[in-house]
Amino acid sequence: MCTIAIYSMKGGVGKTTLAVNLAWCAAMLSSRRTLLWDLDQQAAATFLLQDGKKPKRRADGVYDQEVKPRKLIRSTAVERLDLLAADASLRELDRMFFTFGKKKRLAKIIDTVSKDYDRIILDCPPGLSETSDQILRAADLVIAPVIPSPLSQRAFDAVVDHVKRHHKGRTAILPVYTMVDRRRNLHKEALERQSSWPVIPYASAVEQMASHRAPVGAFAPHSPAGQAFAKLWRGVERKIAKL
Repeated sequence: MCTIAIYSMKGGVGKTTLAVNLAWCAAMLSSRRTLLWDLDQQAAATFLLQDGKKPKRRADGVYDQEVKPRKLIRSTAVERLDLLAADASLRELDRMFFTFGKKKRLAKIIDTVSKDYDRIILDCPPGLSETSDQILRAADLVIAPVIPSPLSQRAFDAVVDHVKRHHKGRTAILPVYTMVDRRRNLHKEALERQSSWPVIPYASAVEQMASHRAPVGAFAPHSPAGQAFAKLWRGVERKIAKL
């Protein structure tokens, strides 16, 4: 089993888009038993994949261990892909982790369901906080979306620096350029500087995910975005094999 966190300290860089599409790729292209674990109070991944039924319990119960994760995990319309949903109760998640005072609380909660899955993908909230440290301790691989812009690059550099200082040797990071528009000079220059980074294009198919409430691979697998997610996932699997 491998835990993969989709994380950036900056918001609006495409974390949920990556998480949902890579979870679909894991389940459908690699036939992996996959759990998409939504940790973000905005619950965007939950919206995209949930069947619309209201859960019987609040999401925060998982983290104070009042509710076992299996009680909240639900199947999705995608074969082999399950969802652990988020809701607004997670707005207090930072405070909860800090109050518990246990640095590997999230990792131990993940361990309770790890035997049921081959891949667990965490859709993470933005910020550099107690929650992000819990995530960095729990993840085997961190995929960091970066928009080709100075502010997004600065946020990524801050995460790399934080990992070197506090999680060195425990956390592998894979940067990915997202929302890329090759017609823009700023984007082209960034891609030239980091030519080895995977690229996810800015595409209408990605925007259509909200109306379809489905990953791109489910309705437009042969689109440029669909192929880019598939290519990225193949690279992720190779990265996991080397860990």
